[in-house]
Amino acid sequence: MSLGIELSPPGNGSQRVTLSGRLDTHTYEDLDEALAPLLTRHLQSLVLDLAALEYISSAGIRSIFKARKALGGHGGKVLVVNPQPQIQKVFDVVKAVPMHEIFSSTAEADAYLDAMQRKALQADEP
Repeated sequence: MSLGIELSPPGNGSQRVTLSGRLDTHTYEDLDEALAPLLTRHLQSLVLDLAALEYISSAGIRSIFKARKALGGHGGKVLVVNPQPQIQKVFDVVKAVPMHEIFSSTAEADAYLDAMQRKALQADEP
């Protein structure tokens, strides 16, 4: 099975990427290529929607970690939303993505992003 990658239009310093299928040794390079131009931007957040992702291997985890490292260099974050139970289990075991960056739903992640943006705006106020 292949990896489906859908990029949503960017907005407010955030980019959503929806993954489907399998993220493994045969498909991780596709994700790396799709994310490469996004990681050169100064995104505040990259939201990976994994609702339709069925499988992830260590190569897929490495791709996500690589994106976290690239965005973290300028204060950005990679957020994971809607992981299937088997994908959540891998994240739990590997601990590659901090628990506070994994959300059970898009609404939960959006609430987090809203709070993060409000906090940044308040810090900029005199």
